[in-house]
Amino acid sequence: MKPAELRALTAEQLEERLQDLHGEWRDLRFQEAVGNLTATGRIRQIRKEIARILTIITENERRQPAAAS
Repeated sequence: MKPAELRALTAEQLEERLQDLHGEWRDLRFQEAVGNLTATGRIRQIRKEIARILTIITENERRQPAAAS
């Protein structure tokens, strides 16, 4: 997903997406360890998307106290 699409999601949706990605990442790491991994580039994509989501969550947390003042 693009950052603009992720920013449109609610905090709950971001957390849910993050959990899904962590699960998929875990499965791909297991496949890699066993030697059955075919989509090697997918691991990198997942890591980047996790980083994007965590960045957006941090942005939202930093913006929240400023909005409350």
